[in-house]
Amino acid sequence: MIAVPYSASELMVVNAARLLRDGDVVFVGVGQPNLACNLARRTHAPNLVMIYEAGVIGAQPARLPLSIGDPTLVSGALSVCSMYDIFAFYLQRGNVDVGFLGGAQIDKFGNINATVIGPYEQPKVRLPGSGGSMEIAAWARRCYILTPHQKRRFPEKLDFRTSSGFMSGRAERAAAHLRGAGPLAVVTDLGILEPDDNGELVLTALHPGATVEQAQANTGWTLQTAGELRRTAPPSVEELRILREELDPQGIYLKSAG
Repeated sequence: MIAVPYSASELMVVNAARLLRDGDVVFVGVGQPNLACNLARRTHAPNLVMIYEAGVIGAQPARLPLSIGDPTLVSGALSVCSMYDIFAFYLQRGNVDVGFLGGAQIDKFGNINATVIGPYEQPKVRLPGSGGSMEIAAWARRCYILTPHQKRRFPEKLDFRTSSGFMSGRAERAAAHLRGAGPLAVVTDLGILEPDDNGELVLTALHPGATVEQAQANTGWTLQTAGELRRTAPPSVEELRILREELDPQGIYLKSAG
């Protein structure tokens, strides 16, 4: 079998898609999480339901949406309502299985910074902020994070906590009475990190060609490794075809290696 080259972005999207289950209700934004959801629906999860922050439920976009307000999200959708309804009657009520998150910084307990780099009063960089991610992190039954594995993205201490993962550990999250189970996987271009019994992120899987040493060198804390470290399967020819030909043929969010 001839191996098909793939990019780091394609690798992350494919592995994120594999985490989704048939029938999941997923709170999804645009970009790579959107590609992961649509890939899952075209492969192993045909009954996956996508919810968009703008108020679209059961979206079936005919083309790649460019924003959460893109009109293509409405065509064929199960329902269209207000943003307030989405958060109050779907997310906070416990009707969302999965939330996809991202950010500039992620710490060892899956807390996310999407607000500022540097001191809050005089930041080096001011970022977009929470949007709906704070509520998604709190109330979705499980959360997945997609991010490149770079040391600046995995600092020992966040410059600002925008969204809560396990805070300082599972006990603190439980004490806050957050319904969601928290970040259950962080998918990077090197592997997959999952929380241990205390909520600390542990390297549980490596992608083809990646090493433990690479993962540690790109993490700002001492990264623990699971006793049974898995190897993920490379993207299949069909997964890459769907991504490149059906979902993102212009390479807006993916840089093809082929």
